[in-house]
Amino acid sequence: MVEATVDELFQIFPPRPDLDSCRTCSVVGNSVNLRKSNYGPLIDSQDVVIRMNYAQIKGYESDVGTKTTHRVMYPESATDLDNSTHLVLFPFKIQDVEWLIQAFTTGFNGTSYTKVKSKIKANKDLVMVVNPAFMMYVHEVWLENKGNYPSTGFMGLVLALHICKEVHVFGYGADSDGNWSHYWEKLSNKNFKTGFHAGQQELVFL
Repeated sequence: MVEATVDELFQIFPPRPDLDSCRTCSVVGNSVNLRKSNYGPLIDSQDVVIRMNYAQIKGYESDVGTKTTHRVMYPESATDLDNSTHLVLFPFKIQDVEWLIQAFTTGFNGTSYTKVKSKIKANKDLVMVVNPAFMMYVHEVWLENKGNYPSTGFMGLVLALHICKEVHVFGYGADSDGNWSHYWEKLSNKNFKTGFHAGQQELVFL
C-alpha cells in the first residue's frame, strides 16, 4: 500500500525538487512575539520566506511581511496558496500523502482528529514532500528524542538550515510571561503550553 501510494504521488507531482540553492532565508514562526515587531520589511528582504501552517498575513503586514515563497504544512493545517508559493508537506503518516494526492485530484473524504480540507488550491508543480526520515532525524539528533515529535516550526527551521546559506529566524518562543500563542489570536488560555512538542528543547537552538 505504501509503495503504491508513493508511486501515485510521483505520477502527479514533480519527482525532483527545485535544486536552485537559495542564498538568504526568512523562517517565520507564529509566536505572539511578532506583534509590534515591525519585522515585515526585513522578513520580505530575504530571497526565500518560509511560513508555517495557516499563519495569517492580512492585517499584520508591518510585523510579518507579505512575501511567502514556501508554506510548510500538514493536512490538518492546510491552507490555499497562490500560484507562486511552494507547498511543503511534512507527512506524519501515509494517510497524509494520500490526502495530498486526493486534495489535488478527486477530493479527500477521509477523517482525522479535526476537519481537513477536501481540496486545496496550490501549484502542483511547486509541491515538495519532505521524507519522513528527515523528521525522525530532527527528533533524534536535534531534540534528543524529547517530546513526542518536533513542531512544524522547528522542522521548518532545520529544513532551512539545510537548504539556505543564511537563515534569519523570526517569531519563535513564548512571550515574557511564558505563554505560547499565535500573533493573530487572542490568548484564551494563559497556561497554554507546547503540548506534545519539546518547546524548551527547541528553544535551546534559537
